[in-house]
Amino acid sequence: MSEELLWIEKYRPKRLDDIVNQEDIVRSLKKLIEEKNMPHLLFTGPPGVGKTATALAFVRDLYGEEWRNNVLELNASDERGIDTIREKIRERFAKTLPLGDIPFKIVILDESDAMTSEAQTALRRIMEIYAKNIRFILTCNYSNRIIEPIQSRTVVLRFSPLEKEHVIKRLLFIAQNEKVKVSNEALEVIYDLSGGDLRRAINLLQSSSLFGEVTPEIVYKVAGAVKPREVRSIFESLMKGDFESARNSILKMLFNDGISGSEIIYHLYRETYRLNVPDECKLQLIEILGEYEYRILEGSSEEIQLNSMLARMQLILRNYSK
Repeated sequence: MSEELLWIEKYRPKRLDDIVNQEDIVRSLKKLIEEKNMPHLLFTGPPGVGKTATALAFVRDLYGEEWRNNVLELNASDERGIDTIREKIRERFAKTLPLGDIPFKIVILDESDAMTSEAQTALRRIMEIYAKNIRFILTCNYSNRIIEPIQSRTVVLRFSPLEKEHVIKRLLFIAQNEKVKVSNEALEVIYDLSGGDLRRAINLLQSSSLFGEVTPEIVYKVAGAVKPREVRSIFESLMKGDFESARNSILKMLFNDGISGSEIIYHLYRETYRLNVPDECKLQLIEILGEYEYRILEGSSEEIQLNSMLARMQLILRNYSK
């Protein structure tokens, strides 16, 4: 197995034609390349759906071999502040002319929604000052965290979640190319745990491959995730009134498996929708799960809060399972 590169970098799409599941966006970007002109762009969508990969593929197709000389990549969460971003653009980028026949350079600013409103206001001013010779491509997970004055100055392209078949097909291609044995069941588990985030899925595949053949057991171990059957057993114990068994399962996850209280609650939340109980019961359970997740995030003891949560859930489930 080749390990000299992270697979997410090794298999990052190089051209727009390599981007999958975002056909409308690719068509729009190809039209901009034909016109050799573009507005500021805002790429928004869930993590791991190809926003940054698409931005880089776009500039490669636009500039060809000169793309590195015409593109400045910045990450808003990594930079020390808007002053650093301003300095890099003004001192190291804006003073030189673009190379080639494209009359502008491009700044790719990842994770723009990590910036404060004040920093975004300053960024808007930077975009205005250098509008003649610089275009911006901003990426974000949550467009509602981008101030309206920036959104109004950009064309917003919304990336859709990747379909399951595309994620598994890509994982299978990588596994075959890296000569890694992986079962279909393991691929299903990787997809489920990654939540459609291709970047996370590829990282999980690579980490799991270090143990040899990739099986569901290995994937769960590497991910530090709860197995669905373990979550189901907790609900079964609660419905039978066996609080001690449910409690022991939770404590094993918490202390033996090293799974956080919030992660345990998340998996219980997902399993709630599969329970064969009335919707009214599910609503009450979800409300309880949300309440205790908040308490844990606020710093309360995970063990105490999880035990209290189980007690309340058992009372509700016993009423509906009689």
